[in-house]
Amino acid sequence: MRRTLIIVLIALVLIGIGVFVYFYFFANKAGVTVSPGNLPVAGQGTGTGAGGLATTTNRATLVTARLVKISAGPVVPGAVVTYVLPATTTAQDISGAVVSYIERQSGNVFTYNEHTGTLTRTNNKTIPGIQSAVWLPDASFAFVRYLSGADFSTINTYALPSSGSGGFFLQQNITDLSISSSSILTLASGVNGSVASLGHANGTQLLEVFTTPLSALHTSFAGNMSYLAYTKPSATLEGNAFIVTKGHFSRVAGPLNGLAALSSPSGKWVLVSYTQDTAMQMELVNTATGDEIQLPVSTIADKCVWAADDSALYCGIPVSPPNNYAYPDDWYQGAVHFSDRIWKIDVVDRQAQLVLDFPKETKDSLDAIALAIDPLATTLVFVNKNDGSLWSYQL
Repeated sequence: MRRTLIIVLIALVLIGIGVFVYFYFFANKAGVTVSPGNLPVAGQGTGTGAGGLATTTNRATLVTARLVKISAGPVVPGAVVTYVLPATTTAQDISGAVVSYIERQSGNVFTYNEHTGTLTRTNNKTIPGIQSAVWLPDASFAFVRYLSGADFSTINTYALPSSGSGGFFLQQNITDLSISSSSILTLASGVNGSVASLGHANGTQLLEVFTTPLSALHTSFAGNMSYLAYTKPSATLEGNAFIVTKGHFSRVAGPLNGLAALSSPSGKWVLVSYTQDTAMQMELVNTATGDEIQLPVSTIADKCVWAADDSALYCGIPVSPPNNYAYPDDWYQGAVHFSDRIWKIDVVDRQAQLVLDFPKETKDSLDAIALAIDPLATTLVFVNKNDGSLWSYQL
């Protein structure tokens, strides 16, 4: 009898310990369970992570009625904004913007729903070390780039699905990548020059579209079957920008020191930034006529985004940028940081309008990068280079 009583007491103690451990470590804990596992090197696996999907109950921080801090922690530069239309006309189906982005620390994919203000983790695969992301317009895949190898000299490009399954690798050592609709433009550069190839978003049927002896280029789409190519910017070197059509290069800007460029979606306009006597300058170039329009505000072209209909640009414009710096080199290298306001440049009316006075709204400084906008121009998203946080603003 005594032995039975001792066994019962021991069992009750073990059950109590188990209940304590459950409630202490698991019960009422926000967040999700993340399955570990680093992304493999191309050719050494499929890159498919274990573990199912899970959602968070976190909410983004509403700063003002229109300004939201989506992620306080650093994100991978490069987000996409889609606009969801209601399936029906009932009150339960609310339209609005949805922002898809990647958390830098984990490489997990998140979405932010503008209507509900909630954050959802849609892919819990752990991928550390991602440097940049370029999304398909429907946010189904993000083409992420990261370094590998003993000396981190190999550039890997992986198509990361937002839903968590079906990823694949592109060829190694792609130096630049751009996306338009369901096509991808890749650039491979070496000592003998650069080769640009066009393919489907699933990585198949790559077709060479142009070659050049220039080895330090940036490329992107510039309308239907045309591409923008410009030399990598440096304050000490004269750069040039070209429109490439059927392999033929037509210069649209340059030679200019510190030149960077950004094509409008249709390719009708190219935004060009450069330095003159150490000061930043910015202009619009009409690719059909060659006309140049000097703009009243200046920044680096990388700090801008075009509206889908070519009607306007949204840019992070620095307030009193520090003197005695080499632009854009020192900004790229992090030697100097800006305090930006967001401006809208109306291409038709040739006007610049202040959209967001960020320092006034938040009492903090903004160095805007990786700007993105939804197709209906309702929501602008940007990363603050100063701390890596992600923000959205209703236009």
